[in-house]
Amino acid sequence: MTNIDNAQIIVDTALRSAEARELDPGKLYAFVTPGGGVQKIDLTGDEYKDQPSRKKGTTTVRDAESFLAYWDKHNDTHSEVYADNERLTVTAVLDANTPEDARWGQHRLHLALRETTTWQQWMRWNGELMGQEDFAEFLEDHLPELLEPSAADMLEIAQSFQAAQKVDFQSATRLSSGQRQFQYVETATTKAGQKGQLTVPETFVIGLVPFEGSEGYRLTARLRYRIGQQGLRLGYKLERPEEIRKTAFADVLKSIAEQVDPPVMNGTSA
Repeated sequence: MTNIDNAQIIVDTALRSAEARELDPGKLYAFVTPGGGVQKIDLTGDEYKDQPSRKKGTTTVRDAESFLAYWDKHNDTHSEVYADNERLTVTAVLDANTPEDARWGQHRLHLALRETTTWQQWMRWNGELMGQEDFAEFLEDHLPELLEPSAADMLEIAQSFQAAQKVDFQSATRLSSGQRQFQYVETATTKAGQKGQLTVPETFVIGLVPFEGSEGYRLTARLRYRIGQQGLRLGYKLERPEEIRKTAFADVLKSIAEQVDPPVMNGTSA
């Protein structure tokens, strides 16, 4: 064995017998391994610190009030706000670039409006036809949204359709009052052949809240019907619901713009 080999054995033995030393977080270390390699230890990461070095992550909220609460807590003079009118979203970049320096842009606040269950239910049946019983039950389930005629009047109409099950609807006439009158003939054994009629409004007004935490809006619904082999089928067609949805978003955006200092930019952030 050469003197060089003996020297390496001595070095390796010394390295293996060296006592462990406590390392300071936030620093980068390198040391020689017994095999002659170099081992690095990086203690500069946030997981080794008492607290993170900067804020990051995206927080998603569902209404303007929550957006403003988070904004007030975390914004600074260079924070930016963007509105996407197509996606109906508002995004704040809380650590946006300054005029002089680049910043991370990784601390974000995102408002993603969520449609109410009631809005979704009215949209689900918009333009669709239902049987008498189903239409009557739909009206009964949604009495709180019925504004004109009153909920009491619409309940009476719904009950009339429920009662007129064993009848043969033959025609419908539009009255000068703007109502629709349905003529029918009884088919039940005890009343077979007797004629009757039902009068319902051709249009009615409902009040809906499009998004959670937003205001309510009035929509006009037009009665739709079809008399065929399946009997009388009924439904409604809402007037410009998408316009109401966009108006609701615009009002949400206005409530935010009035409370934040930077201008709300139309678009999406980088």
